[in-house]
Amino acid sequence: MFRFQLRGTAFSALFAALVVVFGFISIPLGFTPVPITLQTLAVMLAGSLLGPRYGFFSMFLVVALTAIGFPMLHGQGGLGVLLGPTGGYVWMWPVSALLIGWFSQKIRGAGPAAYAAFFAANALFGALLVYVSGVPWLAKVAGLTLGKAIAAGCLPYIPGDLIKAAAAALIAVPIRRVFPVSRLTGENG
Repeated sequence: MFRFQLRGTAFSALFAALVVVFGFISIPLGFTPVPITLQTLAVMLAGSLLGPRYGFFSMFLVVALTAIGFPMLHGQGGLGVLLGPTGGYVWMWPVSALLIGWFSQKIRGAGPAAYAAFFAANALFGALLVYVSGVPWLAKVAGLTLGKAIAAGCLPYIPGDLIKAAAAALIAVPIRRVFPVSRLTGENG
């Protein structure tokens, strides 16, 4: 049975805070309500460094606290934020972090193969998977066709998300060598 450890809970809160901070680094684009932010980098790092359980928990904290009104996303909170044009992306963050963490815990070593595997996990689950719920929700809320939603809420962001996935891999591999998930979260395995 999973029991929360104090250390894991503290790191989960820190990664939730990192999402908030990274949300203030925002570049609005005139043709879409979806800004460019570093928040998905925080999601990728949470999964890569905290593992599946605490990675999920850290991003769940963001979603839950936003839902009850805490200004977690761009200084705003409440259900209106989660039901707005970017809500579909945010809902997937806990699942994203969980899948990144699950895949990442299977990666061994610190050579080029480890970097490539971390990059792949972060690109697939931390970037592309988020579009699975984000783009259709953007289409619904903004009244766009699916094609226009892909053009407005997916295609412009792929290069940046791939850069974030590479950055997450470059950060996670050396940190996990010194601080494995068990050391950061207090889990035994």
